[in-house]
Amino acid sequence: MSIFLVLFFMGLVQGLTEFLPVSSSGHLVLISNIFGVEESLFLSIILHVATLFSIFVIFWKDIYELIRHPLSNKTIMLVVATIPTCIIVLLLMPIIKSSFGGEFLPIAFLITAVLLVVTELISKHKKGKEISYKTALVMGIAQGFAVFPGISRSGTTICAGILSNGDKKEATKFSFLMSIPIILLSLVMEIYEAVTIGINISYPISAIILSSIIAFLSGIFAIKFMLKLTEKGKLWWFSCYLLLLSLVTFFVV
Repeated sequence: MSIFLVLFFMGLVQGLTEFLPVSSSGHLVLISNIFGVEESLFLSIILHVATLFSIFVIFWKDIYELIRHPLSNKTIMLVVATIPTCIIVLLLMPIIKSSFGGEFLPIAFLITAVLLVVTELISKHKKGKEISYKTALVMGIAQGFAVFPGISRSGTTICAGILSNGDKKEATKFSFLMSIPIILLSLVMEIYEAVTIGINISYPISAIILSSIIAFLSGIFAIKFMLKLTEKGKLWWFSCYLLLLSLVTFFVV
């Protein structure tokens, strides 16, 4: 398969699955196993930047307000959510690194599927409230455990927010805002690693640019789609997909 087509597909998958509750890391590990794609730290950095810009485009007003009011409740809640995530990731780092081989994927996809169904059943007739500090803390803890490939970051944090009595739309919005410091921190780590071991650009620059543009555009679509879908309570759609993916992954990886 053409490298342009593979990177086009990787950009599309990264943009969509970063914000849909199906795990971007799980999909990228699966794609790497299927197509035998060599892992590229430089490509990972570029795709992370592209999806970060997707968030900036959709939530620029919210981000502007956060910058204008650094001591506002929402800003502090983002800090409250980020701290437990960082602690959990640092504690579990050796296990996390070994999980990227793909062996854990079938179980991880299944966990995400069950979580989505359970959340939808519990919250079906429940009216949510505004995001509180307690909800932010719970979502931050959930985000820490969602770093394993196959366990969706957006899906896990949104479910945690809804199960903590948060309003569906607000929990989804807060989940996306929560991803900003985490993506930035992962970028810093990846850039540090790239500088330490040296950047190896193993793909054509034109193919990487194409991949990043696709990731950016599909990311914008995924955010808008997810905001509408969560409000309507249709998370079980993704559960069906993840159950099938879990079964397929069991035979592929």
